[in-house]
Amino acid sequence: MRVGLGFLRKKMRWAAMKVGNVEGKMVMKKKMKLFGLMGLCLSALSISVHFLLARYTDYGLSEYQSSVTIFSWRPIENADLQRTSALHRRLWGPVPQLSFLHPHASPREHYAAPNLQSAGFLFVRIQGGFHEIRTAICDAVVIARLLNATLVVPEILSATSSKGISSDFKSFAYVYNEDQFMAALVKDVNIVKTLPKNLKEARRKKAIPIYRVPHTASPYFYLHQVLPILKKHFVVELVVADGGCLQAVLPPHLEEYQRLRCRVSYHALQFRQEVQELATKILNRLRGPTRPFIAYDPGMTRDALAYHGCAELFQDVHTELIQHKRWWMIKRGIVKGKLLVNSAEQRRNGSCPLMPEEVGIALRACGYPSDSIIYVSGGEVFGGQRMLIPLHSMFENVVDRTSLSTNCELTKIYGRESNLADRPKDLPTVVEETKHDSWKTSGPRPRPLPPPPARPKSYNIEGWWGWVAESDNEPESTVMELRTNAHKLLWEAIDYVICTEADVFISGFDVDGKGHPNFASLVMGHRLYHSAAYVTYRPERKEISRLIDEIREMEFQPNRTWLSSVRKHMRNSLLNGLVETSNKSKLSSFLSHPVPECSCSGNRSARTHGPAIGLGTLHVCPSWKGNDLGSRSWEKEKEDDFDEEGTISFGVLFRNGGGNHETGGGEISYKEETQGDDQEEENGDR
Repeated sequence: MRVGLGFLRKKMRWAAMKVGNVEGKMVMKKKMKLFGLMGLCLSALSISVHFLLARYTDYGLSEYQSSVTIFSWRPIENADLQRTSALHRRLWGPVPQLSFLHPHASPREHYAAPNLQSAGFLFVRIQGGFHEIRTAICDAVVIARLLNATLVVPEILSATSSKGISSDFKSFAYVYNEDQFMAALVKDVNIVKTLPKNLKEARRKKAIPIYRVPHTASPYFYLHQVLPILKKHFVVELVVADGGCLQAVLPPHLEEYQRLRCRVSYHALQFRQEVQELATKILNRLRGPTRPFIAYDPGMTRDALAYHGCAELFQDVHTELIQHKRWWMIKRGIVKGKLLVNSAEQRRNGSCPLMPEEVGIALRACGYPSDSIIYVSGGEVFGGQRMLIPLHSMFENVVDRTSLSTNCELTKIYGRESNLADRPKDLPTVVEETKHDSWKTSGPRPRPLPPPPARPKSYNIEGWWGWVAESDNEPESTVMELRTNAHKLLWEAIDYVICTEADVFISGFDVDGKGHPNFASLVMGHRLYHSAAYVTYRPERKEISRLIDEIREMEFQPNRTWLSSVRKHMRNSLLNGLVETSNKSKLSSFLSHPVPECSCSGNRSARTHGPAIGLGTLHVCPSWKGNDLGSRSWEKEKEDDFDEEGTISFGVLFRNGGGNHETGGGEISYKEETQGDDQEEENGDR
């Protein structure tokens, strides 16, 4: 009996413990569920707050990001250099011989308003890069004025919605301010945003005449061939793919049309607000009260290198890529020469770009210290960032738009773009689905099995370009590549603003992949129009290549004679380069040298010297511009020119090269040398 009661008590105790354990587990599970629910609620609340901040405080966030230090500057040793010193004037100051030149693109003769009864509509579609688009837009406006036609806002094919860009912008408005463009030219030509409905429908049916015009088309061609067709059909479409649609040099009686080109390029074509604001932010981050900077455009694109036969200046796969592009150009008649070209000979003749290393050596030889700020422009430096390593070794503060802006700021100018990676793939057709089902239910597989379907070719655009060995043709661009090409237009728009405002500008190459003036040529033409006295180096590549070969033979140990030669050539290129530009570049692009048509002289005694330096015969500036412009006489400016044969820098070309060089007698540090140079130039000015 006692044994039975003990067993029963144990049983009841075990049952109670089991019930307690179950209740404890249930309580623990309830607590865990409660904590999990609280975590989910807090996470949802946090995500909601982040969405609200991103939606309603965009302006505040952008202002905060603009105040963040994007790039940490290296200490600038010459920050206390007086802006009035002779050394500062020689390196950064204006060119006195060009101080009399001022912009003047207003009509100078009787200039009638556009006729309201136009001959028809002129619709223009433009292909190409940034500089080609800008030149073609200016030509289109001039042609519309010449034909008395109503211009439809040009369509930029690289910036259409089919290229994967944001649908918020419509072609032209992706880069430029459309309303500003129309308002600025209201006294020059009639402009509308779109074609009328009936003509738009006719264009869809391809029932309107289309002309593919070259960049050398003459006014006679438009007046005698295009104008009759325009009057007959009331609309004409021009397809421009050659960097322009009107010859650069016009007859003397059409000089007002050249000034119209200047008004379009330098006044009407303003970038849209988001792009202009970001460019201004980057410019403010670059420039300080005592911090001037140099803008450098390498001009090293694959097309330009292939066109001029500069493949052997690179290594391994890059040489193959350039040669592949050159063969493609020869096949299509773009290049008339042979496939195999002596690149070293081309470089010695000045037909290849100056490498970043050569530009850096020339700037250091001129006296620019290693802590000078250099802004590298351009959407592409062929060969990658390794091509800029020598430039980084000579200058500490080498930057570009990516190091002076955040990813958020760059993404904001693109607008709302769809995620290409998440795009649904094309659904299979009914026939394909039927074949697939029949294959599954066809029973035993035959032996041997049929070969698998052909795998589409793929390549890595940032890697080793496997398609070079697989195909003779260039691969078709993917949607992502087309979007990147559209982004490049915005990148070059930002670079254009910064380069035109830079204290010093130098270009490595001024010709594109078709033999026409490139982005750098447009920048130099803009600087010549708006601020001619700004330091704009136009070095002769043939001479620089010869000097670089000399310093290589001396194992980069410069002597007085070599440094004097480089400094003299670079200083002379400020004026002598204008002569070469007027004789060569202007024949292909008027905007690369818009003088004397779009400029005037503020000094009567200096205007006669214009032809000697490639400026032509200049008009005297009108009285409403002020009679005190360029009050200093030409003779006084010549007296104030700096002594090029004074003390020459014995500083090392490379920052990591130590501090001592044998230069025929003594070792002079960079600081001592610049002080001596400064003193001698001040004595020379007296």
